[in-house]
Amino acid sequence: MSSLALTLTLPSLVSVRSTKLGRSVSNGGRNWSGLTNLSEKSKTKRGNGLCCKAELTELAPVVSATYGVLLLGGGLFAYSKSGSKGSLFGGLTGSVLMASAYYLTQSPETRVLGDTIGLGAAFLFSSVFGFRLASSRKPVPAGPLLLLSIGMLSFFVMAYMHDSLPVVSIPDPLPLP
Repeated sequence: MSSLALTLTLPSLVSVRSTKLGRSVSNGGRNWSGLTNLSEKSKTKRGNGLCCKAELTELAPVVSATYGVLLLGGGLFAYSKSGSKGSLFGGLTGSVLMASAYYLTQSPETRVLGDTIGLGAAFLFSSVFGFRLASSRKPVPAGPLLLLSIGMLSFFVMAYMHDSLPVVSIPDPLPLP
């Protein structure tokens, strides 16, 4: 009897390839791309274009201040238009919460607390505008405000995760020639 040998070639668990933007590491279906040099990102065929290099920690104060101003402006507008004291109270409450989130996200020691306050306020206003949209069945003004609050909620979730999780550095597995 003859025996048949079955030979399987399995791909490497970790593969590294060099791209225009840096190195790309593939591990079991998960891809990580890292830039070897930050200035290499702007060297494209089109030349130097507009490129946002800000991180979530730099954007969190600006986003919280902008959201607070929008909540205050909306509350004042609703109070002047229809005399709604609930909208005025909600706008003032939202602006105070976002102002405190703004000041807390300025410092690295209190950044996680600021992200938590921003996340809680965005969740609160997402819930309020969601209930208002469901009860009134009128898309304006609750619909756009709900979408804005959900966007802020997702931003503050990402900022909280970014600031609260420890930084894990992935060493370069193989040097490229």
